[in-house]
Amino acid sequence: MLRTVNRLLLGLVGLVLAVVGGAVLAAGFGAAVPSWWPWYGPRDVLLSDADRNRWRDEGWWWPVVIAALAVLVIVALWWLFTQLRRRRLSEVLVDSGDGEGAVLRGRAVEDALTEEAGRIDGVDRAQAVLTGRREAPRVRARMMLEPHAAPGSALRGFADEALAHARNSAGLDALPAEVRLKAVKHRAERVS
Repeated sequence: MLRTVNRLLLGLVGLVLAVVGGAVLAAGFGAAVPSWWPWYGPRDVLLSDADRNRWRDEGWWWPVVIAALAVLVIVALWWLFTQLRRRRLSEVLVDSGDGEGAVLRGRAVEDALTEEAGRIDGVDRAQAVLTGRREAPRVRARMMLEPHAAPGSALRGFADEALAHARNSAGLDALPAEVRLKAVKHRAERVS
C-alpha cells in the first residue's frame, strides 16, 4: 500500500513540476503562451509589486499562509519518516524466565525460516521477513512453488515445520504469519 501511495504522489508531484517548469521555461524563451497564463515573456516577473502587496493589510492573510505552509511541512516530514522507518524487525525479545529476558537477532530467525521453508517439498525458493514489535513479532513470507507443488501441502509444511520451529525456539506463544505463494514460471512441457 505504501509503495503505491509513494509512486502516485511522486508521479503527481513530478508531473505538476514538469508541466509548470516547462511552461515557465517556454514563456521565458518567448514561446507563445495562452492568454490566461500569468507569465508572458523573458522580462516578466513571477510576482509583481501589486501582487506582493495586495493582501498585506488583511489580518487573516499571514496566519493562513503560515498555517498552509506548516501543514505542507508536516505532511512532507510524515512522508519522509515513513520512508525512513524500518520495515524489518532487528531483534525479538525472548522471555528467559529470569525476569531479564534475552534478545534474539531478527535476521537469524529470518534466515532459519527461509532455509527451512526452502526445504519443503515443492518449494523452489522462499523468503521470510520479521515485522511487528519486539514483543509480538509477525512473519511475512513468500514462497515460490515449483510447477508440480500442491499449495495446500506447502502451506501446511510451512506452518507445521518452519513456523512452529521458529515459534518454539524463540519461546513465543504465537507467531502470526502472512504467506504469499507464487508459482515459478516454467515452459510448457511437451507431450508425446
